[in-house]
Amino acid sequence: MYLNSSQTKPRLDLTAFIPAFGIALLVACVLILKPEQAETWASNLMSLVTGHFGWLFVIFGFGTFVFALWLAFGRYGQVKLSRTDEPPEFSELSWAAMMFSAGIGIGLVSWSFVEPIYYLSTPPLHLDPHSPSAAEWGHMYAQFHWSFVPWALYAVPSVAVAYMLHVDRRPFLRISEVCRPLLGRRADGWMGSVIDTLIILGLLGGAGTSLGLGVPLVSALTTSLLGIEETLLTRLGVIGFWTLIFGASAYKGLKAGIRILSDINIFLAIALVLVVLLAGPTVFILSMSANSLGLMLDNFTRISFWLDPIEQSGFPDTWTLFYWGWWIAYAPLMGLFFGRISRGRTIRQTVLGIMTWGSLGCIAFLSICGAYALDLELSGTLPVTQLLDESGIPATVVAIVQTLPFSQLILAAFTLLSFVFLATTLDSSAYVLASISTRNLSGEQEPAKANRLAWAFALALIAVGLLFASALETVKSLTIILALPLTAVLFLIFRALLRVLNNDFGSRVRKSALVVRATDEES
Repeated sequence: MYLNSSQTKPRLDLTAFIPAFGIALLVACVLILKPEQAETWASNLMSLVTGHFGWLFVIFGFGTFVFALWLAFGRYGQVKLSRTDEPPEFSELSWAAMMFSAGIGIGLVSWSFVEPIYYLSTPPLHLDPHSPSAAEWGHMYAQFHWSFVPWALYAVPSVAVAYMLHVDRRPFLRISEVCRPLLGRRADGWMGSVIDTLIILGLLGGAGTSLGLGVPLVSALTTSLLGIEETLLTRLGVIGFWTLIFGASAYKGLKAGIRILSDINIFLAIALVLVVLLAGPTVFILSMSANSLGLMLDNFTRISFWLDPIEQSGFPDTWTLFYWGWWIAYAPLMGLFFGRISRGRTIRQTVLGIMTWGSLGCIAFLSICGAYALDLELSGTLPVTQLLDESGIPATVVAIVQTLPFSQLILAAFTLLSFVFLATTLDSSAYVLASISTRNLSGEQEPAKANRLAWAFALALIAVGLLFASALETVKSLTIILALPLTAVLFLIFRALLRVLNNDFGSRVRKSALVVRATDEES
């Protein structure tokens, strides 16, 4: 095991920082200078990946879900992610808020109103478009794409990272260190470098997708609220203001920045969801939500593996495989971040907490907002499908919000929520990128403020590149492409976790909470 050396201060690791930062700048430049070529290449390669490896994504996703449940309820569930009997570092509310805000970000606000509407027009399982069945299954499918499998993909690497940091006390917040029980000294060589580079690429792809979805939405909400025309200048202004928010949060660090933003965000999200529930057709929303929960529980295995190999309608490729690729690309990042904030919890508490809080939050958001949008469409109150086809997601979300009572006040609240959601996702990304490029960083320490700021502005530059290049589809394609090798990395993480748990505890798993005792020298 690695000891926590108080004599060695954290310092910038140039061998990790320079290549990683260079990759971020290269991504931004390619998006700006070669957008058409990048889009063509990425689209062709994405079709190749989904066409030949879709089976791998669905098996891996479902297998991770089963493995996460085994970790929680199996013989290692009571292993404590700490070397002492200390209580958890963060309260349950702050812990859940940071995970939820970082784990879903602006994407949930972007898709919660419109995703069931897309499925109404292009339904799964060869249902008739705009039929009652399409409405019911579309409402359920959105919740399936954001709940149990995605949060299981986050939970397992979180346990592995937390064990590495808080039990083994290894001085690097890197996935290559998590894989050390399998790789040995090869984790310090080219193999470890390849793993960490793939993590950075996946992070940039996942963050780029969030940026591509988030900046136009926040810009549309802001300009509508202020009553001004949306232009390139206003979008740049949004990026500038947003950079100040998440740059300041990243600079402040976990406890003074990210935690406070997340706490604000979770209360605001709950309040807005309740407003939609109470101001909208409450009985219809609750009925649709209960119906969708039953549909998902009854058909969970079927939809988890449905690839439509005969008719090839394209629904699994366009939606399920994209989402699984997005979650896989983000999984190592979320593992690093969630693992860092989970000290003091048991494996069972960590896995069930991540899966339960994350899934419940997403299901509540999607079921309530999605049912409200479906009611507007089905009742003829607002032509949501037509708006989506003609104006895109941001304008449609604004139009839906404006149908609520006290629309300007609620629009202001949604604008603030979107700003903070985007900030909390990206400042956690900047925090992890800074941690990857820092040497001698224990689980209790944070990377340098200048390092965190550098990554905050690098991500802002990618946002500008996406804005100028309109390259969201390219980034989405790259996310799925990068998810393919990351499945191998995640598999290494799972195997490494099993090996270290078996080596440290073996069959000693009957106690209520198991702790690796620190020696006097380590203390």
